[in-house]
Amino acid sequence: MANTYTQLYFHIVICVKSRRCLIAEDWEVELHKYMTGIITNRNQKLMIINGVQNHVHLLIGTKPDCNLSDLIRDVKSHSSKWVNEKGFLNKKFEWQLGFGGFTVSQRGVKYVIKYIENQKEHHKKKSFKEEYIALLEHYEVEYKKEYIFDDV
Repeated sequence: MANTYTQLYFHIVICVKSRRCLIAEDWEVELHKYMTGIITNRNQKLMIINGVQNHVHLLIGTKPDCNLSDLIRDVKSHSSKWVNEKGFLNKKFEWQLGFGGFTVSQRGVKYVIKYIENQKEHHKKKSFKEEYIALLEHYEVEYKKEYIFDDV
């Protein structure tokens, strides 16, 4: 749209099904590049991506016509299919249903980038479950603990 100016940033968290530690260091960078390509091909901007063995954080700048749920659905479905086709695992790779999505102000972008950059160090002290609940509380998202994670 002409004369439309926006700055829309989302901090996204997606988790491997049942929080299993399946993302290995030897193919993690390839996975991140593949996910970056999906986002770029949807005409959105990935600011940073990083994670650990059981989850990934993304900071995405979106255009106003972006349907965030559709974008993340595509990132998860295409990347899990890619992991399975590459044969990185001897079992099926799946992302957990749903995702965490948090809006970020322009001032907050640099802090979220630093937070995402330091994921590996951060998780030496804190579990993913602790981190995720802390994010929900920080962003004041109402939740029920019994529905946060699928442990199937």
